[in-house]
Amino acid sequence: MFLEVSQGIQAFEVLLPLALILILSKLLSIGCRKIGLPQVVGMLLTGIILGLITLIPNEPIFNSTAMEGINFIAEIGVILIMFSAGIETDLKQIKATGVAATIITILGVVVPMLFGFLVSGILPGGFGKDYIIRNLFYGVILTATSVSVTVATLKELGKLNSKIGTAIVSAAILDDILGVIVLSVVISLNQALTSASSNVAMDILIVFGKTIGFFVFAIVLGLGLRILFKKLSKKYGHHRRLPIFGIAIAFFFSYAAEEWFGIADITGAFFAGLMLSGGKDAEYIERRTDIASYMLFTPVFFAKVGLTSLSSFKQIDSTFILFGFLFILAGIAGKLFGCGLGAKITKNSWKDSYRCGLGMMCRAEVCLICASKGISANIISASIQPFILCLILITSFVTPVLLKKSYKNEIPQELNHDIMIPIIEAPTEEK
Repeated sequence: MFLEVSQGIQAFEVLLPLALILILSKLLSIGCRKIGLPQVVGMLLTGIILGLITLIPNEPIFNSTAMEGINFIAEIGVILIMFSAGIETDLKQIKATGVAATIITILGVVVPMLFGFLVSGILPGGFGKDYIIRNLFYGVILTATSVSVTVATLKELGKLNSKIGTAIVSAAILDDILGVIVLSVVISLNQALTSASSNVAMDILIVFGKTIGFFVFAIVLGLGLRILFKKLSKKYGHHRRLPIFGIAIAFFFSYAAEEWFGIADITGAFFAGLMLSGGKDAEYIERRTDIASYMLFTPVFFAKVGLTSLSSFKQIDSTFILFGFLFILAGIAGKLFGCGLGAKITKNSWKDSYRCGLGMMCRAEVCLICASKGISANIISASIQPFILCLILITSFVTPVLLKKSYKNEIPQELNHDIMIPIIEAPTEEK
């Protein structure tokens, strides 16, 4: 029997929305895959379609209790997604390109962040000191990169192991790490600047001290966990207790980051995965985590984004619409010019530098996760979500087409066709 929650609302009311989300997201994901569209589009469309229900006055399905439950499950989904992203990070790959990947990453983070900051100046408040963190955070959202589309495209073209292909993959790995750090610092700075304390300078120093403290904590504990998991892998190789322990560690790191150090919980989850990456059973842990996540948490997260995007779109004014379009352009141009310039500085040809910029401009789940963190912290407006969805779709469709055209005279004729690759590859279903 379900317990009653506050105000006499029954907790079971979240079950029907969950059923609708899971059924519709699976059907739409399958449909998108069949016609060559990214599967995540199906999950996002689920939220948008179901969001039409919320336009009905006094509709009983997506009430406050249901949305509270959906938001909670979505938060777990975010942690699992970031944990998987951390495990996927191949630190050995970075060594293959070293300085080149570092320069590409730094410019690929700084330039989009600068562009996002500048276009945010057209919003009410402009560049006033009370709006600096808001503007910075819009820039932070644009630092995220997702190269799954690029990797799949380069692999199909036979160029994944080329000099620029290796540089793109390595830079994307560093991009995730640097982007998560920047996100955590900006959120922590916002907490310091909005506190009631009169000594802002001391609060900022405390923020940086806590940030450094977290990384020391994560590395020291993480190294110990790597040794522990190495022993567990020898004794219990490919046993499900390993992903169970892994997820438990992700939750613990997330809690510690948020509660003890004032760092975003997703940073803790990402570094938990990072500490376990490269191990004997890392791929097994990641795969099992993805399967568990895709059963419930990931579809709910993306559906929630679609739901809130539709509701927030009704409140957008003309100024924000202009900002939204400029934000999309800033996202595209920031990676194209930033990463392209980084590639050129590291002595790549103009054509390869252009390819690097193209390959790094794709966005996906991390972009949405960054935005959701900023919205929940009341730093940015929820109205940005529809424009982020547009940025994801545009870059995911345009990137493979332009990459293919850039290699037009360098690939076999049979590969000279339009390429459409999913943004996120769902885990293979087990029979």
